[in-house]
Amino acid sequence: MQKRFDLLVFDWDGTLMDSEAHIVTSMQRAMHDAGLPDMARAIIRDIIGLGLREAIQRLLPNESEEIYLAIIDRYRYHFFTDDPCEPFEGAEAVLKSLSDQGYLLAVATGKGRRGLDRVLQNTGFGHFFIETRCADETCSKPDPQMLQEIMDATGMEANQTLMIGDTEYDLEMANAARTASVGVDYGVHSRERLLACGPLTCLSSISELTDWLAAHTAEAMTSA
Repeated sequence: MQKRFDLLVFDWDGTLMDSEAHIVTSMQRAMHDAGLPDMARAIIRDIIGLGLREAIQRLLPNESEEIYLAIIDRYRYHFFTDDPCEPFEGAEAVLKSLSDQGYLLAVATGKGRRGLDRVLQNTGFGHFFIETRCADETCSKPDPQMLQEIMDATGMEANQTLMIGDTEYDLEMANAARTASVGVDYGVHSRERLLACGPLTCLSSISELTDWLAAHTAEAMTSA
């Protein structure tokens, strides 16, 4: 079957991996270690998806470089000391199905390279992805550079590429790179925020993606 898209680029945290609680707790502990007041979980939750430094700067715009470096160091300590995260139910089956259908799969994430490589190994998902990009080796979302680098590396054009993510940062990156996008509303940002970015659809489970792609392809072929 002819496919509407050839390259599917996934966000990681909140899209494939149920890691929100662990990220928030690690950030709260890092701030405590740096001698800062407690910050509400909802505020920290909102910056998931950005690169670590960009997230901390958004949370604490008036702090010093010394504080930023201290929080980065302690966040990494807490995150890697205890990593209870698990993939969302159905994620592995979806990746296998899409890979078997001949889609090229990639990851564009706000995680650092060390964190992504570790979790790809722990989950056994690494073999599904032809290309990955992390926020510590290129620009953080919503800058389009991460997505553009993946397209360049795979030889794909914007009209062949679909971005799948749970935050407006993912969808804004897709818009800036002129690719289509799909939102998932079981992660960090609300369905309303995602729809405001103009995705093709907004799914409530990663397991819905395979059927949606098949239906969207059939609709596109019919109207062509």
